[in-house]
Amino acid sequence: MNKKILGLVFLMIFLFIAGCGSKEVEDKVPVKEEKLAVNPFSPATDCSFCHNQFYNEWRGTMHNLAFTDPFYAKMAEVASRETEGLTDKYCANCHIPIGVHTGQVPPVDGSGADTISLEGVSCDFCHAVEGAKGIGNGSFIVNPGGAKYGNLADADSPMHKTVYVELFKKAEFCGMCHSVSHPTNGLPLETTYEEWKNGPYAKEGIVCQDCHMTPTPGVKKPNPGKVARQGRERNHIYTHTFVGGNFWITEIMGAKEVAKLARERLQAAAKVEIVNVTKQGGMTKIKVRVSNVGAGHYLPTGLTESRQLWLEVTAYDGNGREVYSSGKLDQDGMLPEGTVIYHTEVVDESGQVTEKFWRATKILKDYRIPPKGYREEEFTIPNSSGSVIVKLNYRSANQAFLDELFGERKYTVPYLTIAQTRKKY
Repeated sequence: MNKKILGLVFLMIFLFIAGCGSKEVEDKVPVKEEKLAVNPFSPATDCSFCHNQFYNEWRGTMHNLAFTDPFYAKMAEVASRETEGLTDKYCANCHIPIGVHTGQVPPVDGSGADTISLEGVSCDFCHAVEGAKGIGNGSFIVNPGGAKYGNLADADSPMHKTVYVELFKKAEFCGMCHSVSHPTNGLPLETTYEEWKNGPYAKEGIVCQDCHMTPTPGVKKPNPGKVARQGRERNHIYTHTFVGGNFWITEIMGAKEVAKLARERLQAAAKVEIVNVTKQGGMTKIKVRVSNVGAGHYLPTGLTESRQLWLEVTAYDGNGREVYSSGKLDQDGMLPEGTVIYHTEVVDESGQVTEKFWRATKILKDYRIPPKGYREEEFTIPNSSGSVIVKLNYRSANQAFLDELFGERKYTVPYLTIAQTRKKY
């Protein structure tokens, strides 16, 4: 690259940074209005030359798929249409942040975005974050260009300047996106960060990165390795899989290894027990306890008006004949009335339950399981002896809502049994 071109690049970066002035700091969601002539962010493949392990871990994650996830894309399309564009940057600021910060989004479908932006939450976006304006709704302070920001105070690279930012080691980094409030009425829609902050793990000093940037479920320290192929061996490095519970989208997008990791995390999150059995008048009453044993936030978390975590209970008599069931999906993938579901319900201005978060005006119900907490449920079985199987199932979205968005059965949402128990009575 000759000096004239290099000077032009530095000038564009300077102009971009200069545009992020004091007026913009007052905004809840920092965005750029104009489209930049040159994208100051780098593609993830540039990072792969030195950080190949982290690049390979990140590919196919929900960070990488944040924009191309078909469920998100359809939600964003419908929300944009129904709000006349009000939600375009609001959602995109965390799902295609480079596109927003460079003025390529909107349009919400990404038709104006380049390939760098379409990489979702990519290496160079996160490592361009030099601070936060607060918690939630994409409150980043970004400074793209030559310096890369991170969690190592002694990092040294021949390719770029390295800057230590303590924020990378804190839950507040994740809280910039994993805390979402309604763009007009302020209603809390996603409270993952707050669930952690007000829970027992925060008091123990365990942060998001300790569980979601590890090779296996739970806190795994030390995790020795190198942050760059030519770097030195370190006592602990963070993996870049950012594993959560979404095995559905990662699977259909071809990221089978990431989907496998998500299933492992889910199956380490909860425990189901039958804690009491009583019999009276030919009937049997069982008490089931569902415990959150592995998640530092509520179960489920995220956009929990769409997620479903539920109990499936099936009882059999001494001959193996089914005598009772609750929580079994019907042939259309719907849950029957009376199913115990752990989720939230929000209502619109007319008081109707909705899964369209942009219509939400009030939280009607929040029935979930807090970290290191439990819920107990009772079921009455119409016989006095037999056996019962209790399963805790999870899926990322309600089938009825998917059918409403995409048309009937374009997608069938799979579920996973994350815990189960069996008992004779």
